[in-house]
Amino acid sequence: MGARIGVIGLGRIGSCHARNLLAMDGVDSLVVNDADARRTSDVATELDVEFAADPDALFASGVDGVLIAASSSSHADLIEASVRRGIPTFCEKPVADSIESSVRVLEAVEQTSVPVQIGFQRRFDPSFVAAYEAVRSGQLGWIHTLRSTTLDPAPPPISYIEHSGGIFRDCSIHDFDIVRWVSGREVTTVYATGSNQGDRAIANAGDIDTAATVLTFDGGTIAVVSNTRYNGRGHDCRLEVLGSRDSVAAGLDDRLPLRSLDPGISFPSKEPYTFFMDRFTSAYRAELEAFLGVIAGRRESPCTPADAVESAWISEVATYSLRQGRPVAIAEVKDLFLHNKNEAHT
Repeated sequence: MGARIGVIGLGRIGSCHARNLLAMDGVDSLVVNDADARRTSDVATELDVEFAADPDALFASGVDGVLIAASSSSHADLIEASVRRGIPTFCEKPVADSIESSVRVLEAVEQTSVPVQIGFQRRFDPSFVAAYEAVRSGQLGWIHTLRSTTLDPAPPPISYIEHSGGIFRDCSIHDFDIVRWVSGREVTTVYATGSNQGDRAIANAGDIDTAATVLTFDGGTIAVVSNTRYNGRGHDCRLEVLGSRDSVAAGLDDRLPLRSLDPGISFPSKEPYTFFMDRFTSAYRAELEAFLGVIAGRRESPCTPADAVESAWISEVATYSLRQGRPVAIAEVKDLFLHNKNEAHT
């Protein structure tokens, strides 16, 4: 007997998830919903699945699990509503659109036994998994440096950027999660810098279009994270893990959007990746297979809200570091948050 899954949010990634779920053996039926009633109807018709008029109706429709791919501003309320009903939940990153809401959701989830999985798909890409395993095996020796890049070929719409929280929260957070996961260490200090050379509307929205972040981990490992909205050759997503014995890379394949100028070198020779969805096609399927295992009780959540909130803290501190123009300790911002929270309750 397969699962009945509810999908809330039918934009680009939500529709992709719905199609992937329909193709999986462990799924019997879908119920879909979007804030846009027309989109709900169109997707339900296209996929020949049931639809619900609103999230409450979807929660009440007998679903075994819920996948949330709606706007970030709705994540917190939807996660809490789903968990209150005891429904295993998958939610695209971020947990919420602010660190305050993220902490609130984490506290709510941790008061229950309902499993919640947050969507960081790089954890399911074969090359990133291999990097994780190489570190765990000890074959790389001690890790001195990680280099993680997410370079997009073009910026998202300004309407998205205006509400995304900025490049560290909507883009770099994937890099922050993966270097934390692969290294198995916690970040202690963050230094971030950035610039604007593209569309002035990005600067006017209070964001930057290119960023570099240096992370120092508790064991002394250093990570360098590079991000941009303007990588004209294509979507470049890589991770390099450099150790005392050996060094490895994930994403160093023949579709890498980088052109070598060395004589006689033809690598990479294939058409570059153009977008994150063609780069991580198999990873998106694999994370949903994992979620089906979570629903069935065969495995624990492979990416918990606690994991996601730690990455959100790094994004928060990177944003603060950029504004301050200096390295900032994670503990400094967490203490400031706790102080402000206590002040608000006095």
